[in-house]
Amino acid sequence: MRRILIIPIGSIDSDILRNIAIALEKTFCCKAGLGKEMPIPQNSYNAWRKQYQSTIILQKMHDIKPKNFDLILGVTDVDLYVPELNFVFGEADVFSGITVISLTRLRQEFYGLHPDRGLLQERAIKEAIHEIGHAYGLNHCTNPKCIMYFSNSLRDTDRKGPGFCDICKSKLGI
Repeated sequence: MRRILIIPIGSIDSDILRNIAIALEKTFCCKAGLGKEMPIPQNSYNAWRKQYQSTIILQKMHDIKPKNFDLILGVTDVDLYVPELNFVFGEADVFSGITVISLTRLRQEFYGLHPDRGLLQERAIKEAIHEIGHAYGLNHCTNPKCIMYFSNSLRDTDRKGPGFCDICKSKLGI
């Protein structure tokens, strides 16, 4: 049975982490464990953008990947980016099986709205499944309801379902 380690990067609500673990276990028929908190790598911060480069965080996570876990999901609450994009909800290093998601832009309050804990949980689970899907070798899907559809905005994340389309399911063998 495959094993996924979930690592909080910085201080993350334990309920969110537990709910992500439960969803990953159910979705991928695996075992998900919670790891020790990792500090946010300060060299990943870009002061001009006021964001953290997710690729640098993935590299730091690579240094702490235990051998008894197949995949790692980092969960942080800082705004992430890759140089080609304004922001990312997450990123995956397919070759190493290391992924990261950010809760920052999944929060209603980021957009000046009232907090909605349930919606944050739902969005975090979708993004976690999406990034782990990449780690399992899936590319972005053209079906806007599939969890593997590229989220260019929060609207895309909210529109897609929590699961895989039939094509992506067959690629995963589930």
